[in-house]
Amino acid sequence: MPRILEYFGMIFYFYSNEHLPIHIHVSYNEYESVFEIFFEDGTLKEVRLRSSGGQDPLPASQLREAKKVVEHYAQDIVNRWTDFFVLKKPVKALKITKRL
Repeated sequence: MPRILEYFGMIFYFYSNEHLPIHIHVSYNEYESVFEIFFEDGTLKEVRLRSSGGQDPLPASQLREAKKVVEHYAQDIVNRWTDFFVLKKPVKALKITKRL
């Protein structure tokens, strides 16, 4: 389960057996939400919230922050997805220490 980003108590990660569409899991304490990322012609088209199934979603304030992080780092997340799942490269977590 590679960690991708860390942001003020939120952990952004992939499971090791993921599937398309490209998405990232975000956990905060006992909560979890999933964001799907869609690009079209090299431009971010949409970040869509999806149910994580089995866990309560992030509280509203963390959900808003998490979506901002995913939108801001969408290209980096997709690059890391490609590195990990397609190119089989290890990925390291990026710790974000400034609020967006």
